[in-house]
Amino acid sequence: MTGPLTGIRVIEVGGIGPGPFAGMLLADLGAEVIRVDRPTRGKDLGSHRILFRGRRSITLDLKQERGRGLLADLLSTADALIEGFRPGVMERLGLGPEVLIARNPALVYGRMTGWGQDGPLAMTAGHDINYIAVAGALEPLAGPDLAPKPPLNMLGDFGGGGMLLACGLLAALLHARETGAGQVVDAAVVDGTALLTSMLHGMRAGGDWQAPRGENRLDGGAPYYGVYRAADGGWLAVGAIEPQFYAQLLHGLGLAGEFREVAQNDRSAWPRVRARFAERIAERTRDEWAGVFAGTDACVSPAIAPHEVKDHAHVDARGTFIEDGGLLQPAPAPRFGGTPLTLPGPAPVPGADTRGLLREMGLTDGEIDELIAARTAGPPGTVAGEEQAPVELLGDPGAEVPPSTMR
Repeated sequence: MTGPLTGIRVIEVGGIGPGPFAGMLLADLGAEVIRVDRPTRGKDLGSHRILFRGRRSITLDLKQERGRGLLADLLSTADALIEGFRPGVMERLGLGPEVLIARNPALVYGRMTGWGQDGPLAMTAGHDINYIAVAGALEPLAGPDLAPKPPLNMLGDFGGGGMLLACGLLAALLHARETGAGQVVDAAVVDGTALLTSMLHGMRAGGDWQAPRGENRLDGGAPYYGVYRAADGGWLAVGAIEPQFYAQLLHGLGLAGEFREVAQNDRSAWPRVRARFAERIAERTRDEWAGVFAGTDACVSPAIAPHEVKDHAHVDARGTFIEDGGLLQPAPAPRFGGTPLTLPGPAPVPGADTRGLLREMGLTDGEIDELIAARTAGPPGTVAGEEQAPVELLGDPGAEVPPSTMR
């Protein structure tokens, strides 16, 4: 891997969702990211086969003191840590920030949770939909029946979570480079999602978001900003906010004369205009309309399904998606003129690099064999069906080494 983060070493303690997304971003940018998996994690990477790309993997059993010691040794050579356990878990394992930063003063200790390290909900479980609900980002998202509609898990987990953690880690790494002092980065999905609502709160303060859900400019209320069904069942995305773009929209739809005397932002006319737009767009297929508006500034785009993205001319021309072994995935981004990025390697089988990494840490083959025999470290492809007992140090049955960073 090459990129602007070449030379940075990040240890990612296994989890799912936003933590691995942050690890993927850093790996894509050239950082060496080493994932620490549980010995009982199997070969099937499931939905995380893209999020885990570009890593090396070592399996360590954190129930065992020797496993925890090996992780501490590994972190003594790292620039940053990513962990997504519930608050207090790493401390009870003897791997809290005070301990690790004392050993490695420049270590950036990244913590990824849903609710954050403190607050009334900090110790409770949650998922994307819960975090964005509390942050005020779900309620404004109106579906066809005006009920709030979950935006998959992209808004909270990845926009408000993993992206925020990556940004925080980079800022702390810059500070550590200048001062030699590491620190904790407390990245919470609820905090990051709240940040994403900054413009919405500005619009509220300015009087631009006062109507009920589904009746505002950007939530489907305005006829010039929404999604319409085409004749073939496909969908057309319309975003003609500026007057000059709206004029081109009307022209392309063949409705310029019909609405010549109707002001674009006459809210009383919006229901009638929206109904007419829907009726008109339903006369042609999605791709026919895409052809009508191609090359214009009407801000009209076909709503492309995930399996179609590679076929879109612009996306294809930019190489926005890549294929590796038949697996379609987003290419690393953004793009750098001086330190271009290389294509990421595939996600490793959990534990695939255990022996190599332990050798780099100075262990002999005999010592490594002993660790594997004791199940302190695992060989690649350990059977997935085995249950891992809770970590005895944690005390309560809901606080085992968690299978999720969504806490």
